[in-house]
Amino acid sequence: MAFRLRTAQGKLKIEHSILDDLRPVLERLVASEEIRSIIPGVIRPVRDAKGTVKIRITVPVQNGWKAIALANGARQELFVSTTLSQPELEKLFAAAIAAER
Repeated sequence: MAFRLRTAQGKLKIEHSILDDLRPVLERLVASEEIRSIIPGVIRPVRDAKGTVKIRITVPVQNGWKAIALANGARQELFVSTTLSQPELEKLFAAAIAAER
């Protein structure tokens, strides 16, 4: 049984559910020209995911970066397809999160 990717705004691929507080941040991120796509991954409950959304880049992947988002008492993997460097992407994450407040 194959899962077909559903697409929001053409760039946010939705295979899994997305953490509630994280969704608006991701929607702002995909509005950026430099982001080709974001694929949210597995959600796991964690104790240290309270308060505002946090996104941390973990490792480079073939076409961009893997990141971990913390929100709503859980962590979610994010696969971000982009040509941006790690510092550039971190700035974009910070701006998208700051726009939430």
